[in-house]
Amino acid sequence: MANTMFVKVILLALTCFVLSSPLANAALSCGQIQLSITPCIGYLRSPTPTVPAPCCNGVRNLNNLAKTTPDRQGACRCLKFTATRFPGLNLPALAALPTNCGVNLPYKIIHPLTAT
Repeated sequence: MANTMFVKVILLALTCFVLSSPLANAALSCGQIQLSITPCIGYLRSPTPTVPAPCCNGVRNLNNLAKTTPDRQGACRCLKFTATRFPGLNLPALAALPTNCGVNLPYKIIHPLTAT
């Protein structure tokens, strides 16, 4: 059991390294992106009729920071990776988050973890 956990930790660390490498050239780091959306985790696990203001503020902040195509692509990769680290997220609430926060994205979210 301990060996399985160790292998998972190593694979996660390698995944983090591989996914963070393309972000090295972007203006935003994955850490900055994660800080912006951290207030949304509770809401995404147990959605309420209204998205909490700190969550929407983070979504708006991220949208304002990620203006270039490379920044948006890096943010998307980071958000996909981050979403996989939090079990129990309500995926329809995740997909609706930008709209519910009044953020108009220049692309459509066709699946909660895939954007085009």
